[in-house]
Amino acid sequence: MNFKLILASNSPRRKQLLQEMGLGFSVHTIEVDELYPETLPATQVAEFLARKKGKAYQLQMQPDELIITADTTVIIGREVLNKPVDRAEALDMLNKLSGTTHEVVTGVCLTLADQQHSFSDTTRVSFKTLSQEEITHYVNQYRPYDKAGAYAIQEWIGMVGIERIEGSYFNVVGLPVGKLYDHLKGIVDFMPKN
Repeated sequence: MNFKLILASNSPRRKQLLQEMGLGFSVHTIEVDELYPETLPATQVAEFLARKKGKAYQLQMQPDELIITADTTVIIGREVLNKPVDRAEALDMLNKLSGTTHEVVTGVCLTLADQQHSFSDTTRVSFKTLSQEEITHYVNQYRPYDKAGAYAIQEWIGMVGIERIEGSYFNVVGLPVGKLYDHLKGIVDFMPKN
């Protein structure tokens, strides 16, 4: 690859997915607020935030760097469920998701020193009706405060509670790797390392 690839995320799940893709990269993070215009449609929030995070890096980038930023949102109806601030909010979010189908949207932005390329992917996730005991057990044991919608598909709640998904599983984990691969190929000439 003719660019130094940088993942601008603290997410261990995104780091693992990039490693499993066979990509060489480093991790650099800076604090960027996750505020967005209230008038922005819910389905556009994740991509807006991914672009905003990428823009925060652009001023300090070197010409040979390519930065990957991402944001994942959970949407039920028109409501965006971001990361819960505490236990009570996590319980509330999981009660809202119980017995319903919601959308998980991950926005990704590929930032170069002089341009940005962004895209998003959407997966529909259907939860069975969860008991209060199941919800409480998950929140107490897994403390999902760093996860949009207060859950991770690859953890216990996903294993026992998700009945069906339509779309990319990896998108729900936090990075639509198939689409990312295609977009990277469109920008730079690369193949994963052996």
